[in-house]
Order: sequence, then structure tokens, then C-alpha cells
Amino acid sequence: MTVHPSLQTYADAWTHSIEAISELVTPLVEGEWNRATPCPGWSVRDIVSHVIGLECEMLGDPRPIHSLPRDLYHVRSDFARYMEMQVDVRRHHTAPEMTAELEYVLIRRARMLRNESRSPDTLVRAPLGAEQSLEVAYRMRAFDVWVHEQDLRTALDRPGNLDSPGAYVVRDNLLAVLPKVVAKDAGAPPNTAVVFDVTGPVEFLRTVRVDAEGRGTIDGAPSLGPAVTLALDWETYVRLACGRVRPAAVADRVKVEGDEDLAQAILAHFAVTP
Repeated sequence: MTVHPSLQTYADAWTHSIEAISELVTPLVEGEWNRATPCPGWSVRDIVSHVIGLECEMLGDPRPIHSLPRDLYHVRSDFARYMEMQVDVRRHHTAPEMTAELEYVLIRRARMLRNESRSPDTLVRAPLGAEQSLEVAYRMRAFDVWVHEQDLRTALDRPGNLDSPGAYVVRDNLLAVLPKVVAKDAGAPPNTAVVFDVTGPVEFLRTVRVDAEGRGTIDGAPSLGPAVTLALDWETYVRLACGRVRPAAVADRVKVEGDEDLAQAILAHFAVTP
């Protein structure tokens, strides 16, 4: 494979998750495609349509020309409207049409990966007409398909792959934004520390430290006197961080020690996916 070493991790994670998605949905009967998922407003069909659409964009295919209905309650931003286009255009596709298009896109994308020789810093198309590096694009596709694989598993009651390669890409992405969540969004006071103790298939202990200027950093060293410690399992962490569940709904799965008000402020801003 000619893919650059820094892209290989993301390519492998993407491949693992996208093949899992294909295995999950290929045997579904027509009615199962309409099951609701934890992703707000989206059914199983909608999730698969989204995945197909973004992989088509990675391939450089033109976006569909399509007018969205005005009554989609979950579409509240330009970003959401952009994402919804690839979904709504497929809302009346049958199960065989969905699986056939998914299979075709996977074949094309696998070929693209085999022949990938571009540098990781090559600029490629991003949502809303922006640009991003190829490395960011690969990382975000690995992130996206793993999270949506979990959406499908929840909807279809087929749990699994919580510790697959994509899970570690998702962990690193979510940890990267934790300092902002704690220091800026939740407004943790200067010179405080917040500890996240996560257990389960993916385990980690991380401390977010807020300095005298109110800037947040993250490291793996425990804090002797944290303002708050949040202990929760990996699946709950993902569901909260990806906006799949509200904090009140999983209060029994989150153990809080320390400043209760700060903990609730952190949890209120914990969802970081658009």
C-alpha cells in the first residue's frame, strides 16, 4: 500500500468500521432501515446515506442538486443543512438500492486507498466549501464512521467494536477538545484541575489543568487535589461527547466527586460534535 505512514492508522480504522457497517446493514429487511438511531433525527437509512454521501465527496463526486424540506426539526445550522442534503436525497431509496450503492462506494474508496500517494498535508475539499488537509480528512472519516457504526449497533441491538481501531481515533479526537470544554465552555476557575477517569473497553485517566490565565491543557498525570473528578465508562463518555444522550439520562453512570456545579457545567458542554 502506498498510503503515507501517518495516514495508515486512519485508513485502517476507517476500513474496519466501514466493513462493520456493511456487515450490519446488508441483511436488514426493509422495515429495519427505518429504525430510529441515537443520532438526532436520523434513521438507520439516514446514517448509511450520510456515510455514502461523505465517501462520495472523498472520491470527488459532485454533490446532489436537491431542495430540503422545511420541516426537518433537527436541521438548525448551515452545517446540518449541508450534511442533510446527502441524506434526504436518499430517503426513499429501497434496501437493495442502499446496500448496492454502499458496496459500490466501498469498492471505489478501497481502490482509492490502495492507490493513495498524496502527502498528508495536501489540501482537499471539506464541508461547506472549506479546505482541510488530507490527514485531517482521513482522521475525520475514521472518527465519523466509527461513531455511526455505534449508532447503528445501538439501533439494531448489535453491540460491539467499542475497542476497535476507530475507537482509539475517536478517543484521541475527543480528548483533544477537552481543555476547551473545561476551561472555556464550562468556565473552570484558573489554577484548577479536573480529572476524567474512564473505564471499560477503552480505559484512560486524564487531567485537564487550567492555568492562571484560564487556558486549559491535558495530560495523563493524576492531580492530587482536583476540583472535580468525573468517573464514567467509555460507552457513556462517547454517547455524551457525541451528543447521543443528555447528561440527565445517564446520571446514574457518571460518578462525580468535588465541585458539583462545575461538574454539571462540564457535562452541559460535553457534547462536542456538530
